[in-house]
Amino acid sequence: MPFEQLIDPSHLAQTGNLELLAKQVVEGFIIGLHKSPFHGFSVEFAEHRLYNQGESTRNMDWKVFARSDKMFVKRYEEETNLRCHIVMDISSSMYYPDKQEQLHRKILSKIQFSAVAAAALMELLRKQRDAFALHLFANEIELNSQVRSTTQHYRLLISHLENLLKNENQKKNTSAADAIHLIAESIHRRSLVVLFTDMLDDVIGDTEQMEKIFAALQHLRYNKHEVILFYVADRKKEIEFEFENRPYQFVDLETGEKIKLQPTELKKKYSERMHQMEKEIKLRCGQNRIDLIEADINQGFQQILTPYLLKRARLM
Repeated sequence: MPFEQLIDPSHLAQTGNLELLAKQVVEGFIIGLHKSPFHGFSVEFAEHRLYNQGESTRNMDWKVFARSDKMFVKRYEEETNLRCHIVMDISSSMYYPDKQEQLHRKILSKIQFSAVAAAALMELLRKQRDAFALHLFANEIELNSQVRSTTQHYRLLISHLENLLKNENQKKNTSAADAIHLIAESIHRRSLVVLFTDMLDDVIGDTEQMEKIFAALQHLRYNKHEVILFYVADRKKEIEFEFENRPYQFVDLETGEKIKLQPTELKKKYSERMHQMEKEIKLRCGQNRIDLIEADINQGFQQILTPYLLKRARLM
């Protein structure tokens, strides 16, 4: 699978195997990486060091030995490893677009995109022997896992993501600020926190909610954590409001409230408001030294994996 390629929603539904999809995404990404300016980044382990006589040969790099006749081991020491907390918004707005539109446009919903991206990140973290945790939240925290680097732990978290994708939208509100504060209090060692959210339920047109969510993100930064915020959106529809010039019925995914309107009547005003919101988010992220990445579900997963890899290289 080329690393730019999108995953067809019908393929995701048929396969249902997130571990396999994550491996395909990562393998395709690594192939692309070796053809890019990022060639040379380690995606397997921290570093080599000379073998000391008498120690275990469990981490011996036999390929290097075959080429050079010198004995090196792969170094996986605690101080070279990263601790990563993957935090996912699973509120109702993340279930956009619905199944019919997904199949028509051949794109994933925001929740599907985030789940595959999170699984691919965990696959990369596992390859690098980094420890990782998964946190899921909507109006409350629904999963708060431990931080581990084992294969068993990886598969347990993959199963949580797979179960999440099997569930239908349950009309859940978002309490991102409260959830992030609780997660910040639960992380006791300096870590990288990766957050997937569309932020719509918290900040659109609401200055008070904007203040609350960035106070929560400041909590993470105050505790010395590094933060990557993946702002997940369907840019064509949610930001640019690109709909055909005909009547539509729009449905609030949280409340079920419906409204009929002609998109052209409010496209300009709506788009201006969304762009203003994005400017405000970018400004506040810059002020708080938070890496903001616009994650468009119409694009591939390079937009997720490349920023992570660059961030890890800086932290190491």
